[in-house]
Amino acid sequence: MTTRTSGAASRRQFELFVSAGFCELELAAVTHTLIEANDVLVGENFTWRYVSDVPGLVKGRAGLMVRAEPAIADYGYSDVMVVVGGRHEARPAWLARARAMQRKARLVVLLSDAATTYIRATKSPAGRVTTHWRDISALEETGYHPNLTTRFSENSDGIITAAGAGATAELIIGLIAPQLQAPQVAELGNRLLLHTIRKSDAEQPKDIADNEGLFDVHVTQAIRLMEETLADPMPMAELTAQVGLSTRHLERVFRKVFNDSPARFYKKLRAKRARTMIEETLMPMIDIAVATGFGSVNTLAKAVKDEYGVTPSKMRARRKISLLTFDEDTDPS
Repeated sequence: MTTRTSGAASRRQFELFVSAGFCELELAAVTHTLIEANDVLVGENFTWRYVSDVPGLVKGRAGLMVRAEPAIADYGYSDVMVVVGGRHEARPAWLARARAMQRKARLVVLLSDAATTYIRATKSPAGRVTTHWRDISALEETGYHPNLTTRFSENSDGIITAAGAGATAELIIGLIAPQLQAPQVAELGNRLLLHTIRKSDAEQPKDIADNEGLFDVHVTQAIRLMEETLADPMPMAELTAQVGLSTRHLERVFRKVFNDSPARFYKKLRAKRARTMIEETLMPMIDIAVATGFGSVNTLAKAVKDEYGVTPSKMRARRKISLLTFDEDTDPS
């Protein structure tokens, strides 16, 4: 279904703020959704431009180059600003622009990495905030964030923080939905091959077990138990008893699905959680060891090195400077 609804009154301009190392997936999701929306509406209802604090060619995480215009202070604000920031920005140049747009009652959207940077920079935002689930545990370990949720997006006084990644297209559809009729929203979702368009207050599928369609019900249940008990690992006999399978049966199922034993898979999940804490927080190693069920720094170090080929101390050294900068006051206003 297509309906011509062009006209200056219905047009909205987006500015896509990119920083070095931006996420190409998120950027493409925004622009492709707007392209398809224009096609559904048979008109140029939505336009966009790329801006950056460093104008010219900006390189994404996977090497994609975008030519960006300069983001000039107090000038040229669009209707909506979408920030597709790079990871671990020490002093986000877009923060002052976001607050200026907020004062002008213009919408600001911060996707995943940018949302994490905003939450850290503002210490403890007054309204509800969210980000990609991979950063939520690190944020909770390093600061007091009572309004942090695991929903796909949250709107606090005109600043939307969002999980981004694969949920970006759904968020953009939600932003432009008031300018579309219900059948047009459905057609847009179909064009993007979205089986369903999730609402902003839906919970992110943050754990492996949340992808229930991928695994046998017993495997899903076992993984969920593992993910819920990373700090205090269950004996395999107890875990298999709760799943309702014999130890040998669960072993066969795991080897068939993951080519690994349940115990080894369990240990990998704990090592993965430890890596997040090592790289994204300044927690002492002994605290990380306890929080991931390894008990001692030596056991933690061996598990991490076996899994990733590098010691926890070297892993942390790669991120130490960036982590320290987040403790500083990054509010440029």
